[in-house]
Amino acid sequence: MNKININMTNVITFLYILIFSLSICCCAGMAASAEEYYSIGMAYFEIGKYEEAEKWLNRARQAKRTMTASTYNLGRIAFERQRYEEAARHFESVLKSDPDNVLALKAAAYARIRNGDIEIAERHYAKLLTIVPESADDGYNHALVLYAMGRYSAAEEVLQRYPIAMQDNMDVVLLYARCQAAQNNVEAINNYSTWLSNTSTPNAKVRYEYAQVLERNGLYARAIEEYRLAHTEAEVTAVNPAKCDIRFAIGRALLIADRDSAEGVTEMQGAVTDGFKDVSAVEELLRNNNISASVRDNLRRNVFNSLLNPPAPTPTTQETGN
Repeated sequence: MNKININMTNVITFLYILIFSLSICCCAGMAASAEEYYSIGMAYFEIGKYEEAEKWLNRARQAKRTMTASTYNLGRIAFERQRYEEAARHFESVLKSDPDNVLALKAAAYARIRNGDIEIAERHYAKLLTIVPESADDGYNHALVLYAMGRYSAAEEVLQRYPIAMQDNMDVVLLYARCQAAQNNVEAINNYSTWLSNTSTPNAKVRYEYAQVLERNGLYARAIEEYRLAHTEAEVTAVNPAKCDIRFAIGRALLIADRDSAEGVTEMQGAVTDGFKDVSAVEELLRNNNISASVRDNLRRNVFNSLLNPPAPTPTTQETGN
């Protein structure tokens, strides 16, 4: 804390000296230099006085020698103030004159992500990786953007360029697993397993995804085990997935693994009681020929009809007039 206070004091002192020097120049009829404007702007930036910083940096960028640095830092200020579209435009302005500027490319890509411009961000990352192909961090960010765009195969290809990162960075491993899972690749199983075995904090969402991959590949016993662990790990207020969704998945896996599973029907009924409402998921299950006819009839009566015709809420005392 003392170090921060000392640095802040130094910045403020420097700022006062600059402004004092500038005032002397003005009084003497001397023109202030663009470098002085830039220095004052950056001093204000360092102490979080963004409006003042913008004023001086806008003056500084009128001169060619301080234009690029001033524009870049105006982008940083806009980003700090959550004006992401404006920030991106500043960074992209730098790229017009210096298209291989790595700092500006990274900043523009990130600003576009924050502004929701995923496709523009992807183009920036693609360009960035032609300049610094060895950058695993930028490769990960590029793959993350591609994944968000639904380009799972392309994202997987980008990640495969960084085998060392996939050994050491669990965020990379998880994204790789998700890309594979989205393409129904069985290899996702190993990567989900690696991530879970290297993570001490329970994560019901990732475990649920892992169980889904196991189920899709016919590994029902392992899937049920992982679903049960996910149900235990999930918070009561969890939404994605909700505990009732996980319970439905347990029942589905039980029924597909054992076409007459009474336990599976019980889990289904419990899921509906707990708040499960996905009618289309039940309809899909009823079309599954791996489930016996008697169980399908049972599901129609006790699960499907409950979803279509939920019980009326119990009237409150005020509503009944008592």
